Amino acid sequence: MGAAIKTPGRHGFWAYHPEPLPRSYELRPETVLLLSAADRALGRLAGAGRLLPNPHLLIQPYIAREALASSRIEGTQASLSDVFDAEARLTAEGPVAEVTNYIRALEHGLSRLDDLPVSRRLICETHQVLMTGVRGQERLPGEVRSSQNWIGSPDNRPETAVFVPPPPEVMETAFSDLERFVHEPTMIPPLVEIALVHYQFETVHPFLDGNGRLGRLLIAFLLIEKGLLPQPLLYLSAYLERRRADYYDRLQAVREHGQLDDWLDFFLTGVAEQANDAVQRAEALADLREQFRLRLHGHRSRAIEVVDLVFENPIITTNRVADRLDVTVQSALNYVRKLEELDIVVEVQGIAGRSKRWLALDVYRALDPDEASNIDLR
Repeated sequence: MGAAIKTPGRHGFWAYHPEPLPRSYELRPETVLLLSAADRALGRLAGAGRLLPNPHLLIQPYIAREALASSRIEGTQASLSDVFDAEARLTAEGPVAEVTNYIRALEHGLSRLDDLPVSRRLICETHQVLMTGVRGQERLPGEVRSSQNWIGSPDNRPETAVFVPPPPEVMETAFSDLERFVHEPTMIPPLVEIALVHYQFETVHPFLDGNGRLGRLLIAFLLIEKGLLPQPLLYLSAYLERRRADYYDRLQAVREHGQLDDWLDFFLTGVAEQANDAVQRAEALADLREQFRLRLHGHRSRAIEVVDLVFENPIITTNRVADRLDVTVQSALNYVRKLEELDIVVEVQGIAGRSKRWLALDVYRALDPDEASNIDLR
């Protein structure tokens, strides 16, 4: 696969015209080794997801981490506790709304995979959920662009931009080829196909805004559609966020110099790292759940059901517990106090006008030890 063709447009600036995606590709020996390591790590993660007693309990924290990391790559300033707190209180505003929209977009796309393949229609539906009601919503949620866009211009002009995607008519042709590639049989391993799709989608840039986040959502959709994972347990965006400069540089190097092998190596390394990390966290969370349940052994109340809720979201409120268990707020408070008594949750500093909150700190540490150390419990 060669570099994208950079040609002058009729408006006097240069734009990239991506080549069609290859239907076969010979991997370097070092890339084959990285692919093998990534496949093994994904296999372990898939097995861990299937063996967990209640795997759905652990999906929400993973989705939250993925949503936050993907949004941070685009400059969104929010923390994991902000996201969990907004979900616990059923409110989201400002930067957190962008993260919660990502969560809703991921959940929407996953729910549609049962009857709709990864396609232009699914991509447009997901984009509409992603972009509605947040910054950039005026930029046509769910609609493929009919005008030029560009990235990285100090004076907001395409002439000075770092990257100018293809003009609309070229974009349409490339987008159609991308959709065909997803469904045509190829001689390319699935993980490599996904890496190619992500690169090509970011280069085609079919929407006026939200392309980065949507391109990373496509990774999650394709991992499941191709049967590599049973649930969205891989948060690759955390790796891409840590190495944001490398991420952008590798994509641009393919466009400018055709350095596809380096992009594949970067992508496969990230899959292996994040899959191994996810397995460790899943095992730690499963062990922690058993410890909590043992502490409640012999207690005749529904407090044990609240244990499962703190694995969905380590921040809880009595209103959320009451709603999920269909009990009174007083009963919910009694259950939460029982967990507090057993050192499973701790009450955190309240905010005027909002309900009290409790935090399962050990769960939070398993999800994000660095941020957990900075939480103010006063």
